Amino acid sequence: MPTSRQVGAPDPNLTTSPILDEDEREDIEPDVESAYCYFNGVSYRVGEYVLSGHEVLRCEAPGLWVRQGERPEVREAD
Repeated sequence: MPTSRQVGAPDPNLTTSPILDEDEREDIEPDVESAYCYFNGVSYRVGEYVLSGHEVLRCEAPGLWVRQGERPEVREAD
């Protein structure tokens, strides 16, 4: 999986595209195809990945985030 930018939790005061599970995206009828997803007001191109906490999200057309699973927590050496 490509390197993902940590974006934190969605801020309800900023624009964030819908976040769906893999099985939910088939239920979406796109009004308009978009080449971008938004997370906290920042745009990302279709195909890009971000991390929201430990959750991996992938931007997919028509501008939806699709959950790809979780990134394991990295423990620092003592």
